[in-house]
Amino acid sequence: MEELTGIAAWAARVMESVGEWGVGLFTLLETVFPPIPSEVILPLAGFLSEQGQLDITLMIFTSTLGAYLGALLLYWLGAALGLERSIRWLSRLPLVDRADFERAAGWFNRHGSASIFFGRLIPGVRSLISLPAGAQRMRLLTFSLFTIAGSGLWNTLLLTLGAVLGTQYELIQQYSRYLNYAVWAAVVAFLVWLVVRRIRVNRAG
Repeated sequence: MEELTGIAAWAARVMESVGEWGVGLFTLLETVFPPIPSEVILPLAGFLSEQGQLDITLMIFTSTLGAYLGALLLYWLGAALGLERSIRWLSRLPLVDRADFERAAGWFNRHGSASIFFGRLIPGVRSLISLPAGAQRMRLLTFSLFTIAGSGLWNTLLLTLGAVLGTQYELIQQYSRYLNYAVWAAVVAFLVWLVVRRIRVNRAG
């Protein structure tokens, strides 16, 4: 980790300080608030596990638990308020678009219970698929099993990817500066995309 600089080093230190249960908290927040990307958090956590800073087996458990608890929260929200009221309420969050919720609802209507498993592997659908499941009162046991299976698979893939990167010491040392640039570029591009999309939606409205 000493070879990392800039935002990559800062993110690695934050991840190291929060520990394995902090990674679970990140995935819970990412499930409820989609602009927090697991595609950034989990590979970095996997990288730290290869450096001996975190335990990858425990992180697979905590990240899947966090994703499941976040999914349950949205499931219960959909069951309590109904789909339309839930979408209207959550669309008020910053950088969250109503179209994302409608896309997840459409995915659930087309694919049924299978969408709970496969939806966990698709950005933009992964978090929000729980709302229509709750609104349509999908069986909680089925929802739980598919959520845990899909989230566990996704989290394991991302954590393992980061761990594999962590074995390439010479490459990390050689390209650490470019890695920092890449992290900055990814963060900036993600934020610009969210802002531009919100501006277009507001203009269309």
